[in-house]
Amino acid sequence: MSTETGPSLDESVRAMVLLMPRLVARAKRLPVPEALRSLELAPRHLSLLTYVLFDGPLTVNELAKRLEVAPTTVSLMVGDLSRHGVVSRRTDENDRRRTLVTIADAHRAAVTAWLGGADRGWRAALGPLTAEQRALVIATLRAYEEAVSSS
Repeated sequence: MSTETGPSLDESVRAMVLLMPRLVARAKRLPVPEALRSLELAPRHLSLLTYVLFDGPLTVNELAKRLEVAPTTVSLMVGDLSRHGVVSRRTDENDRRRTLVTIADAHRAAVTAWLGGADRGWRAALGPLTAEQRALVIATLRAYEEAVSSS
């Protein structure tokens, strides 16, 4: 039963359980650019590419922290993507001891177009919200992810 301030917990859960499969299906239908199709990229590659695209060149250790995996796992992913020419490694001009991972110029447009679909959708959905409301949405989705992964 709804209250004046919104749906009940049961109504909210029902709405989200019905909505999540549609969200996942739509995300899976984002067309992978032709240049990247043959690479059979996994979701973990998508996350890595998203961080590098949106946050700029990053070190393997920075990527490992963000992806919450071991640096060796990131090194393997970067090596795989590098062999296919999707990412490149370059020396940090400010600290020559650091190596940065970046999207390779040859694939930057394809990666940007691919990830841009999700970006546009989230910008449209989150844009009208206040910063506090956006934080609540993100915290809620993280809590959901944690709850279903620990089940």
